[in-house]
Amino acid sequence: MPSPFPGMDPYLEQHWRDIHTSLIVYSRDQLQERLPPDLLARVEEGVTVDYGGEEKNRGLKPDVLVSEDEYFDSGPVGLAVATEASTVVVAEPLVLTVEEPPARHVEILDTSSGNRVVTVIEFLSPTNKLPGFGREEYARKQSDYLAAKVNLVEVDLIREGGFSVAVPQAELPKDYRQPYLISVRSATRPREIKVYRAPLRERLPAIRIPLRRQDRDVVLELQPLIDQCYARGRYDRINYAEDLDPPLSAEDAAWMGERLRAAGVR
Repeated sequence: MPSPFPGMDPYLEQHWRDIHTSLIVYSRDQLQERLPPDLLARVEEGVTVDYGGEEKNRGLKPDVLVSEDEYFDSGPVGLAVATEASTVVVAEPLVLTVEEPPARHVEILDTSSGNRVVTVIEFLSPTNKLPGFGREEYARKQSDYLAAKVNLVEVDLIREGGFSVAVPQAELPKDYRQPYLISVRSATRPREIKVYRAPLRERLPAIRIPLRRQDRDVVLELQPLIDQCYARGRYDRINYAEDLDPPLSAEDAAWMGERLRAAGVR
């Protein structure tokens, strides 16, 4: 059974680790068939961009996630420590560790110039958008991509968190301030930003992916990628009776309720 939504299914956001990985692999596969012979698409966990000149290359690290790790062992907790004056019982802390899960993205490489990175496609995750180290690190990555004259494509299909794509938010027209957003920054036109609307009630757009100056753009069709994620991940088993977190606007929630009832899943 297909998703009851015409475009992005907001319930997929609750399974973003799986959806994120699948989107990257499926987009790699779709682009591979459309690229010129001397370009290739790869799934990468980090990228080293070449600034040229005498500056050193900089490696971009994966995003950072803070999570509870029950296997972290910093020694006995609740330990009674003897001192000269008395016995002190050390409190048992909640132990949080910093993990670095793979922050994968798609790279398009130029095999004719030593696998130089031509284009990076980022599917944003909550760690890119929520306050903290992950968002700060992602902002640094954006700056590095642009400084290195790498084409940057950002696909934001997550409603959680703040505005994080490399677009001046204040300059967006009201009808472009949708739950989802796609932006494209071309290295050959650094002052130009292409923004694609991705409203909840419409199919996701097909977008142009910039390559080298001498190449024509290739097209990435986003809707088939989400459809693949839904079908191959068997997400027709989603419980559509559950509330969304974060919730939709009142208007979108009413539209969603009608659509789910019409599909017989609520």
